[in-house]
Amino acid sequence: IIFLRLFMIPVSVFIVAQDEAHNIERVLHSVKDFAQVIVVDSGSTDNTPALAEMSGATVIHQAWLGYAGQKQFALTQCTCDWVLNLDADEELTTECVAVIQDTIVQAEIAALRLSRNDMFMDKLPNRWMKKPNNLRLYRREQAHFDTSEQVHETAIVNGKEVRTNIAFTHYGYNRIDALVAKNNLYSTLRAEDKFARNKRPSVIKLALVLPLTFIQKYLLQGRILNGKRGLILATIDAFYAFMKEAKLWEKHLTKP
Repeated sequence: IIFLRLFMIPVSVFIVAQDEAHNIERVLHSVKDFAQVIVVDSGSTDNTPALAEMSGATVIHQAWLGYAGQKQFALTQCTCDWVLNLDADEELTTECVAVIQDTIVQAEIAALRLSRNDMFMDKLPNRWMKKPNNLRLYRREQAHFDTSEQVHETAIVNGKEVRTNIAFTHYGYNRIDALVAKNNLYSTLRAEDKFARNKRPSVIKLALVLPLTFIQKYLLQGRILNGKRGLILATIDAFYAFMKEAKLWEKHLTKP
């Protein structure tokens, strides 16, 4: 086993998962050439842990600590100098693997921000559309998570960050019902975070955030290039922005 590890990519991959049996094998297959793969499971009721172990990952059971807390725990279990964070509903492409290998040999770089291709209604976005990006690869000793953030957590890295247009694939937004359900949960958590920081709601923002976000997503970021799918997705994105502000208002109007 030690001999085989010498020929593998010297990066620790960590994945936080729960009840991801329908996704876990795909993401683990995409990182099969990495030296260490850890799945932190927070209490699956399906066979996610068994599938992960059969795919060669090390499975660690940890009760839910929150999105950032869970990832911070997973980060501490890694042993390689470089770490890669993926979600169970994501998948690396061969191009991603190549750019990761190119990055980790550059001494002046501490982190790599990858582009993200979101599958929606079983299709990838138009190649000319502006894509989201995520900070996913970084030096272990120079990174940590802010555990006060409940959602949209990202690593905080002390060092030089670079970005690439090479994109990994994300399947978590593929279906409308799944995307709307996530947005409903995330908007609640974001509103709670803002309320806890004494963030005041704004009538102007409440009135304008939906139409302005729609224009930004549909026209400026190129959702229009995806036809009907782009119209639907831009509308969902705009409503998510509105719900975050509306729920913040609700917290202030109903507080004791």
